[in-house]
Formats: sequence, structure tokens, C-alpha cells
Amino acid sequence: MNGLSIRELCCLFCCPPCPSRIAAKLAFLPPEPTYALLPDPDPVSGAGAASGSTSATGLPSLGAPGLRSRLSTASGGDRGGGGGGVGGGGGGGGGGGGSSSGSGGGSSVGSEGRWKLHLTERAEFQYSQRELDVTDVFLTRSSRGNRVGCMYIRCAPNARFTVLFSHGNAVDLGQMSSFYIGLGTRINCNIFSYDYSGYGVSTGKPSEKNLYADIDAAWHALRSRYGISPENIILYGQSIGTVPTVDLASRFECAAVVLHSPLTSGMRVAFPDTKKTYCFDAFPNIEKVSKIPSPVLIIHGTEDEVIDFSHGLALFERCPKAVEPLWVEGAGHNDIELYKCVLKASIKDTRVLFGLTGPEKKA
Repeated sequence: MNGLSIRELCCLFCCPPCPSRIAAKLAFLPPEPTYALLPDPDPVSGAGAASGSTSATGLPSLGAPGLRSRLSTASGGDRGGGGGGVGGGGGGGGGGGGSSSGSGGGSSVGSEGRWKLHLTERAEFQYSQRELDVTDVFLTRSSRGNRVGCMYIRCAPNARFTVLFSHGNAVDLGQMSSFYIGLGTRINCNIFSYDYSGYGVSTGKPSEKNLYADIDAAWHALRSRYGISPENIILYGQSIGTVPTVDLASRFECAAVVLHSPLTSGMRVAFPDTKKTYCFDAFPNIEKVSKIPSPVLIIHGTEDEVIDFSHGLALFERCPKAVEPLWVEGAGHNDIELYKCVLKASIKDTRVLFGLTGPEKKA
């Protein structure tokens, strides 16, 4: 089997030999949460958030323990409040403990209510009041019952397009928020993103099936909550984020698709000599990319040390809707956006390739 030893096969596929376990061993590295969601009191009443495990709204705080708020509250509420809650530990200043089970049951931690974003030191980002004002955070539920943390940033209020961004591994919304604001501002698009199950405030465990359910929940939340139509949505996946992106794009038509450092399949990443897709393979992008009905841009660094450049080439060859790719000479896996050619191209200029140019929406 393409040079795989019995020991390699046993280590990868046993206990038990199912794609979800293979995927977990190969791919998922959820970080310690870098943010939390605290219930936002009714702006009309101006009541501050209460200390302890619940606020004046009756909703628990969600997310990372040991927070230090980097956000000012418009109502002048208690900055040190927000004790432990579902999925996250002690509070910043007056915190009591909460359940650490991460089970997010009940409608009180569903999409209802208003939430505000608090960051830990690991997020390494200082919000301005303007950035706070244009950032919405909320919760939705996946079809598999997991709570999914979502973020919507109005980077360009009159923008025609919204980017549904599926981020890479070992990061969450808190770490990505600064990048999202910069990206959306540069390309004149709004940004919508979400955390995978087991990442950030999202509950459940990371798995391939959960990835697909998570992006479905994000897609439907973006459409129903903000009224964004599919023809105005650009799906953008980075690294492991290309897996849910390709799956969704193969089932729904949208404005365009961007695959940034994509993988062909889990087996082909772990064992580069793999030539075919086995029934137990995980993340089979190579089998789905041909079903995407929307224009597809593939971006890949020629010196990618994590997902070899050959993956991008193979997907480009298999995808009938692919536009001219962006091969970034000398770029690795995590530094593509630092190259001038990418900064110049970005999505703003590649709209010409997609055929997406047109007037902006009226305010």
C-alpha cells in the first residue's frame, strides 16, 4: 500500500480504524481559548454585567479562564466581572467557578441575547472603540448539537461581498480577529467567521463530521441573521479550513471560493506517496473539488513545509471551475500573506478573475 509499513498503518488507523479518529490524529490542535463571550446587558437599560457565573441578563459567561478585558464597555459596566461559566473557568475580577464540562446545553446559551467579546493576553490584539462597534459575536447551534461561536465584522458597511472565513489550525476567533479586520478593510469586504467544535467557545470535540456541521451552521446563520444572499458570499478556507470550505462549496453555489494552502486529503498529507483515495481517508477534498459550481481561486506557497505545494497543483488540475491560481514563489505554510504579490492581488484584485466586479450596495 504505497510503501506504508504495518506499524505505520496500525498507529494511524487502529483504536478504532475510522476516519474521525484518523482526522483527529492528523489534524486538530485546538488552542487554549484566547477569548470569552460575556452577556451584553440591554443597552436601553444600561445595566452593567454582574460579577459571578451569570450576569444581569441571566446568561453565563462563555470561554477562556483568567481573562483580562481589552474592551471598554459602552455602559460603563464592571470590567472585572464575568466569572466562570459554561465551557470556561474563573472570571477576571470577581469570578466564581463554573461548569468546566463544556456541554453547552439549553437555550440560554443559544443564539439568543447579546454578547460582547473579551480577549486574553494570548490574543495579542488591542481593539479600538471603532473596531468594537463593528464587531458582532454570537452563538448558534450545529445540526450535531454543538454550540458554535461566530463573529461578524462590518469592515466595509457598503460592501457588496461578505467573506465566510474558515481559519487554519491551532488558532481561534480571538487570535484571528486582528487579521480579519485588516483583511476586510484591505479588500473592502465584510468578514464572517466561526470556531470549529472544540475551539474557542464552541463545544464538542473536533472531528471531520463536526467540521461539516459547523460550517453549515455558520452558513445558515450568515444568511438568516444578516440577510446575505449566496451570490454575495465568498467562501475562504485556509489550511484545515479548506476542508469544510470545499465540502460546503460542493453543495451550495456562491460568489466564489478561495482555497489558501489547501490539502487534497488527510492520507496524502501524512503519506505523500498515496495515489488514490481510500474509503477510510479523511478530508477528501480531491474528490469534492470537481463538484464545486462556483469560481475557485487556489493560493499555495511553493515551499510549503506543512502541506506540500503538490496538493495545490493537484486540486487545480482536478477543479474545472478553477481560475488562474496564485502560486507564491518561496512562501511557506504560514507566511503567504506577507508576500507583496498576495497583498497586491488579495481578493480585491482577484474579483476580476471571478467576474465579481460590480457596483457596491447602497447604504
